[in-house]
Amino acid sequence: MPQARPHSHRRARGRRAPAAGRRWTVLLLAMLAVVVGAGGRLSAGRPGADAGTLAADTPAPGPTAAPATPSPSPPVTPSPSAPSPAPVLQLAGPVPSAGPGSFGYDDRPGPVLGRAGTVQRYRVAVETGSGEDVHAFSDEAQEALAGPGSWVDSGRLRLRRVPAGEAYDFTVYLATATTAGRMCRAGGVDIRVGGRPYTSCRAPGKVIINLDRWRTSVPHFVRGGVPLSLYRAYVVNHEVGHQLGHHHERCPGRGRPAPVMQQQSLFLDGCTANPWPYLDGRRYSGRPV
Repeated sequence: MPQARPHSHRRARGRRAPAAGRRWTVLLLAMLAVVVGAGGRLSAGRPGADAGTLAADTPAPGPTAAPATPSPSPPVTPSPSAPSPAPVLQLAGPVPSAGPGSFGYDDRPGPVLGRAGTVQRYRVAVETGSGEDVHAFSDEAQEALAGPGSWVDSGRLRLRRVPAGEAYDFTVYLATATTAGRMCRAGGVDIRVGGRPYTSCRAPGKVIINLDRWRTSVPHFVRGGVPLSLYRAYVVNHEVGHQLGHHHERCPGRGRPAPVMQQQSLFLDGCTANPWPYLDGRRYSGRPV
């Protein structure tokens, strides 16, 4: 019996040994898992991590954009300015030489021209069949009489256009050459040159503008490049000057402006064309003829 007890003891120890081995195996596996997990975490965060780990966690840097450089502006080339149109020296086309002697009148009242002095009222009329518009002629006559530089700059005269049917002091007529010649001759003035009515004139109460001169100016003005508009302003102020009591004057010297009362339709005598009785606010005149 005493021999049987040791034998049982050895068998019991033999049964406990496998359980202890299993516990050690489990412990070793657990420790190994902890070590492997820690190693993985350390590998992902340390500077020496492999390129695959960086590519997965960090976006790859994009290409660096070059600084924007403004493209140079094309050189600005000024466009050539359009040449100024040449002044009109005379109107082309035939000019009626005669008409019926009847007139159409501007029916519009005009403003008072001038700042002080006696008011003289005038009418404007254009011969029927002349081909000219009475309003257009009237407006140009008014522009000439308004200045600056016209007779109203004296400060002692004012002018006002009135329509037909109202009281007036004189009438400004635009007439064909034949009619103008007849009207001037009736007023004691011969406007013929070479046997044909050529210039304009003033008869009592009538300022008579020759249609030939209104449309074609005079040859020496045309040769000198003097605009037709300047000649028109001259002829209106010259003949209205006669109506206001002024007489012909001479050129005061070569190269100087011609007095408005010089017979510029016939000659300049070395003066330059000038349509105004007042220059720089002062009466400009030459010696009496």
